[in-house]
Amino acid sequence: MIDWTDLHHFVMLAREGTLSAAARTLGVDHVTVARRIAALERATRLKLVDRRAHLYVLTEDGRRLAAAAAPMEDAAYAVERTIKAARPGLVGQVTISAPPSLANAMIAPKLIELRRQHPGLTIKLIGEKRAASLNRREADVALRLSRPAEAGLVARRIGSFGFSLYGAPAYLRETPPSAVSFIAYDASMDEAPQQQWLKAIAGRRAIVLLTSDLENQAAAARTGVGLAALPHFLGDPDPQLVRFDPGRSEITREIWLVVHRDLSRAPLVRAVMQFLARCVKPGRQAKNPVRTPL
Repeated sequence: MIDWTDLHHFVMLAREGTLSAAARTLGVDHVTVARRIAALERATRLKLVDRRAHLYVLTEDGRRLAAAAAPMEDAAYAVERTIKAARPGLVGQVTISAPPSLANAMIAPKLIELRRQHPGLTIKLIGEKRAASLNRREADVALRLSRPAEAGLVARRIGSFGFSLYGAPAYLRETPPSAVSFIAYDASMDEAPQQQWLKAIAGRRAIVLLTSDLENQAAAARTGVGLAALPHFLGDPDPQLVRFDPGRSEITREIWLVVHRDLSRAPLVRAVMQFLARCVKPGRQAKNPVRTPL
C-alpha cells in the first residue's frame, strides 16, 4: 500500500519544484521531504526523481504519478474543508492570509476585540505578499488587493485605500521639486499599480532605494532619503511624514475578502470574516500639510 503522506510530499515537490520550497509549504525540513520520496520509490518500485546536486528532477514515471495523484490531493483538501465546515460552535483555529501592511496595521492591532468576543477562537495570521491558496488550505480566509479568479472561491469587496507620496518635512522644505529622489519597490513588485504610479511621477529623477518592504520605505522616507508611495493608513498617522502632492490623481487599491465556498457558512469562519470586514474602514483624513505639486 502507498502511504498517502509519502505521496503528498511527492506531489508537493512536483508542484513547488524544489525540496526546500516543498518543505516550506509542508512546514517540515527538506530532509523529511527527501526521506518521504525515497519511501515512495521503495513502495512503488519506481525511480521517480533524478537526484542531482541540490536539485531533484522528476523522471517520466515521476511526472505521470504526480499528474495522477493531483486529483487525490484536491479531494483530500475538500474532505478537510467539509469536516471543518461541519464543526459546530466557535472553538478552533482559523488561518488568515493578508498583505503584510494590512496584517500589521489593520488586523493585528484589533485582534483583542475578536479574542474578547470569541475566546475559544485561535487565529493564525500570515502576512505575505503572495496569494495563499485557499483551495489547498494554506489559509481559510484571505484579504487580497484584487478579485480572485480561482474556481471555488467566494469574494466580496469590503473597502479600499489610497496611496500618496510621503516625505520628511525637513526634506521637503530643503529640496526643490526638480531635485527630489524616490523610494520604490524592488522588481518583484513592478506590476503593482502603486509602483507604476510612482515611476510615472519620478520620470527621470533618481530612485535611490529599492525595497519590497513598506516599513523600510517609510523608515527611509522619515530620515530624508526621498519620497515613498505609502498607503494612507500608514502615512497619515505618522508624525514624521507629510503628504506630497504630485499634481496628479492618487492611486487606489481595493480590498477583497475571500473564502472557499466550502467554508463560507462555517460558524468559526463567518465570525472571522465579520471581524475582518470591521477592520477595514475608511482611512482617516490627512492632518499633515500638502506641498505644492512637483
